[in-house]
Amino acid sequence: MFFEPGWSMPARSGTPRSSILPGTIMWSRWIHGRKATPTNLGNSPERRARDIQELVDHLKLAPVVLVGWSLGSARTVELCRAIRRRPGARVRCSSMASLGTNWTRSSSPPCSACSSGAVKITPTRLPGATRAMRIAVSFKAMHELNYFREHLEVFAEMAKKRGAVLDLEAFRKLDKERRELITATEHEKAQRNRASEEIARLKKEKQNADALIAEMKQVSERIKQCDERIASLDSIQRDLLLTIPNLPHSSVPVGTGAADNVEVRRWGTPPKFDFQPKAHWEVGEGAGILDLGVATKITGARFAVYKGWGARLERALANFFLDVHTREHGYTEILPPFLVNTASLTGAGQLPKFAADLFKVQDTDFWLTPTSEVELHNLYRDETIPEEKLPIHVAAWTACFRSEAGAAGKDTRGILRQHQFQKVELFKFTHPEKSYEEHEAIVQNAETILQKLGLHYRTMLLSTGDLGFASSKTYDLEVWLPSSSEFREISSCSNCEAFQARRAGIRFKPKGGGKSDFVHTLNGSGLAVGRTWIAVVENYQQADGSIWLPEVLRPYMGIERIPAAR
Repeated sequence: MFFEPGWSMPARSGTPRSSILPGTIMWSRWIHGRKATPTNLGNSPERRARDIQELVDHLKLAPVVLVGWSLGSARTVELCRAIRRRPGARVRCSSMASLGTNWTRSSSPPCSACSSGAVKITPTRLPGATRAMRIAVSFKAMHELNYFREHLEVFAEMAKKRGAVLDLEAFRKLDKERRELITATEHEKAQRNRASEEIARLKKEKQNADALIAEMKQVSERIKQCDERIASLDSIQRDLLLTIPNLPHSSVPVGTGAADNVEVRRWGTPPKFDFQPKAHWEVGEGAGILDLGVATKITGARFAVYKGWGARLERALANFFLDVHTREHGYTEILPPFLVNTASLTGAGQLPKFAADLFKVQDTDFWLTPTSEVELHNLYRDETIPEEKLPIHVAAWTACFRSEAGAAGKDTRGILRQHQFQKVELFKFTHPEKSYEEHEAIVQNAETILQKLGLHYRTMLLSTGDLGFASSKTYDLEVWLPSSSEFREISSCSNCEAFQARRAGIRFKPKGGGKSDFVHTLNGSGLAVGRTWIAVVENYQQADGSIWLPEVLRPYMGIERIPAAR
């Protein structure tokens, strides 16, 4: 849409006149029958940014493309910065040039560091061409505001099923106050605009306008206060949307917690021992391959030092997982950074809700990754993927770091629950119509690893009360641990539908044209390396303290059994 950088752009005012580029709307210079000027529509950059956001929400377009004159204008720079300060804003800038009625992208971007948050205008100069600035703007939250507002009863029912607490009455009051303030402010701005014209007329006729000018100063102060309050309410509202969990799929059983999860299938049988099987920490320390005491000395509790064949086993498992998933299941291997930024964590749904479970690097925007789901998800943040490239399957091995803030007193012995652990993560970007087919496939990919290792496991469909924050549907794989005669989680495979993609702006463009839509994202552990290490050690332990190795691991280890300590 066209806008003059120095002018206001009231939401839902005026008439879109013609299309100049796909996804671009030309906004008329004539508003309510009269020409817009800086005098009758002058507002702060913050106000114009909010108007643009309201327009984006109203038109349900993402991104909306704004094209304006005066590339070198300081007001254009101010507007870009103001838009960028809006909650959830994403901005991409480029130059445009027109010869007659045809608009084309120019080679020089007006924002040389747009993605980093800096706005620097560099006009493109083409002989005989009209120059303009193209700003692609979108605002993301986990749930679309209008849908949330119009379906509060759906979210109330979701909260009840999940056992979550949502203060919907507070949202209603906040939303009501915000909309009433916007209406009242628009009336006062219209009054100010009319007064500005009257002041101009009085001065032209050499009449005294002091009283009206004094009155308008008071009106302007009230407008400023209202705009600040509206901006505050906008921020509160969007922060609220970021904390609302995903809607469960209709096939998810309703329940209050893990006790209501449904067993889908089992594979294999528990191993039989002619001796009392030991816990993994006893076997590991007895074989000299695990040292928890020295890990505590080096760092603290919930860390481990693997030694000798124990370290080799950890590495062998990760290599085996990656080889199977890349060679047999068609995943592309990724080696991402182990540090991620706030935007990546927010896009994946880890922030703001799970900040207490994460480790942050002091005085930086870096966090230690809690799972490579974060890195893999953000590979396509703020991008539109051609439909013909879907599905995209990627896999990564990384260390993962979690504070386990809510796990005090749980699994304090051994390596089942660690602050640092290694995991191979599977991730998919899929077409919405294929996501549940792909979900079953990712579960089978993880199950294949357990079957090749000969480990007894069961597949559980999680109930609404045990479902993860971002998930619409989740299967957990639970492996058998003989020392405690119980199943423990070793993989979690989730379909998040469009929940993460909406927040991170990941869309696909249909092959036949038409409006782009959000992809569906899926993730699964394939597998957690440390927990698989536990399962192998416990299920293959021998009476003499040695550990037989599954046949598929022997080429990676170079031995058939890990010997007992001498």
